[in-house]
Amino acid sequence: MLENDLNISLFNNEMLGIEMGANISGLKDTIDIEYNDSKIETTESTAECVSWDGTGTLPNWTREGCKTTHTNHKVTCKCSHLTFFGVTISVKQPGNKDEPTPIRFPDPDRPLNSQQAADFMKNMSSILELMGNASVATIKMGNITGVISKLPQQNQTIMDFGFKSSGNVQILKANKSVMTDIKQTIHFPKESSELAIERNGTYAAVLLFPEIERLNKTSSFFNNEMLGIEMGAKISNLSETIDIHFKDVNTTEVNATCVSWDGTSKEGGKEKWIPDGCLTNEANGSITCQCSHLTFFAILMSSDEKISSSDLKILTQITKAGCGMSMFFLGVALFMHFLMRKTKASQAGKILMNLFVALFILNFCFLINESIADLKIFVACVAMAAVLHYSMLATFTWFFMQALHLYFNLHKISTDVKFYMHKICITGWGIPMVVVVGLLASSKYNYIEVSDDNGTSVNMCWIPDSTIHLGVNIGYYSIVFMFTVTIFIVTVVQITHFPSKKAKTQDSTKKRVFSLLGLFSLLGITWGFAFFSYGPLLLPSYYIFTILNSFQGFFLFIYYYFSSRIIPEDTDQTKSSSQDTKNVCTSPYG
Repeated sequence: MLENDLNISLFNNEMLGIEMGANISGLKDTIDIEYNDSKIETTESTAECVSWDGTGTLPNWTREGCKTTHTNHKVTCKCSHLTFFGVTISVKQPGNKDEPTPIRFPDPDRPLNSQQAADFMKNMSSILELMGNASVATIKMGNITGVISKLPQQNQTIMDFGFKSSGNVQILKANKSVMTDIKQTIHFPKESSELAIERNGTYAAVLLFPEIERLNKTSSFFNNEMLGIEMGAKISNLSETIDIHFKDVNTTEVNATCVSWDGTSKEGGKEKWIPDGCLTNEANGSITCQCSHLTFFAILMSSDEKISSSDLKILTQITKAGCGMSMFFLGVALFMHFLMRKTKASQAGKILMNLFVALFILNFCFLINESIADLKIFVACVAMAAVLHYSMLATFTWFFMQALHLYFNLHKISTDVKFYMHKICITGWGIPMVVVVGLLASSKYNYIEVSDDNGTSVNMCWIPDSTIHLGVNIGYYSIVFMFTVTIFIVTVVQITHFPSKKAKTQDSTKKRVFSLLGLFSLLGITWGFAFFSYGPLLLPSYYIFTILNSFQGFFLFIYYYFSSRIIPEDTDQTKSSSQDTKNVCTSPYG
């Protein structure tokens, strides 16, 4: 259970477990455990009885509750409680007591996660007992390395620790703080040691935890490592910062930020890493984190360009307001169509109403998505993600149907065929259903985390796999976008080159402009602004995309309302080919 490199180990590498089915402690007549072996105690070593309560990631061996007696190569442990027991063998060190004492723990079965690392750091005080008279000890447990140094009660000084490329750790002298084989250095100011002593802290410990899992799909830690720094007391708001220097940090294609985690805080089921309390200084391929507190530290490498928290808040407010307004006006339009219209709706009108239904569901699902995710009910989240995805794909499909029907009208292709609307509806609602059912069967819907540059994040129900998202959603809309843009350009050419036989009046010009703006929203071309969300166009495209698409339902209601009103004017005009084109573009009901 405990294997120390040189000077401390458990006798025979064994421990003894004693149990009576109840909590037994405070016994007046002790339980005596005798070890009778000539190897248990020599002139070069000493033996001490220890016990461990069986909890914690790191065995917290203690001498409390057990007394040790030595007689003729026999050691007797007199203990007043029941638990796990053992005898530590400490090799006497005749040399300098300041020479680091190596302490080794069993290799873990698998790399420690962040929470296990936090549990490990909480038990640092137990190592002080294993150190004996030594003032410094190096710690090793698998790939985890560290150092712990006892703090003197007076005359505090600065301390510098360094991690070598080989994985070993050492205390650096003042004149050797920069060494070629040191990859990370930790500088403790004198103030931190003084504050620790005032608050009953007795040591300074630094541990390097490798193989830490990624934070999310776009963010990971430098070298997949985090540093745990502990002094046995709460240390914060230091005027002189603790400086953590990282060498050879490549930030060519990523953003590097110094972050910290307090060992307990979580958000969305993940550790909450924040940049608060740390400054990030980058120079000559190295990064120095200047932090005013003690906890866990790491460099967060973000592969994407994150939006600021202030912009995210504004865009969220615009989205909620736009989706709410769109839902209201889409509902009004559907009410007007189904309950107030007395005449039979045209094919274009029916297609438009199907688009309104899909867009209404999409806005509603988007508004309640975060609330469903916060319920932490997996089945509900999967259902929410599936409905949201279905309504989005259905919206894209009905953009395509609008463009297809417009194409038939422009080229005078007859739509007076049997079951024409049935075929349109089956296609408009059926294709998205096939895609969503396939993803449901493949278990592709789950929680995702959306975060800003401050580390603040929210949970949503969607598709966590970015490859699936790009392939299905972006690929699907790209096909729709290419077709709708082509039809839009053809329509613009027809309107421009085939004007009405009547003189061009200001009123007819306004109608043409209104037709083009209506078509731009009707065919869903505004969604194409998502293709420009890169580099310097990232933020502007976000605002344009959010405004146009959040309020799209409102814009379509305006188009629907005014296009319905101008039908009587258009029905009296000459039925020329150019005027037919204008009517098709102006009203979905003519």
